[in-house]
Amino acid sequence: MRYVIAVFALAGAIVSALALQVHYSTTTSPCSINEKWDCGIVNHSSYAVIEGIPVALIGILGYLLILWLGLAQQRLAVLIASLGGLGYSLYLTHIERDVLGVWCLYCVISLGIIAAIPLLDIFWFIVAASQQKRNRWHW
Repeated sequence: MRYVIAVFALAGAIVSALALQVHYSTTTSPCSINEKWDCGIVNHSSYAVIEGIPVALIGILGYLLILWLGLAQQRLAVLIASLGGLGYSLYLTHIERDVLGVWCLYCVISLGIIAAIPLLDIFWFIVAASQQKRNRWHW
């Protein structure tokens, strides 16, 4: 299960890197689809930066942390980090929907990834617990 989480975290880091590229780009974003779907508007807004640090960069670092924690089999730390990331991603989703009125395709994909990771981690807990239980009763 740790490798599945690592793959999801790596995918999240890649999607965040694409969003970071849009953040620094001055050309039309590749995911500028229409007036409701434009990564450029989202990634150039004031909500795309925290204390001068692009949110996409924070996303990359967060996903890499989750990847490392997953490979290190730190299930509780993966759960805490991914739930923190999910909470912030949901806040940013609110900003896109209710404040900006524009969606970023990369952000929506990232939301799906960060929502899946804690579910995978909980499944990992369940599998590990059932294996421990089975090993305890196996002579």
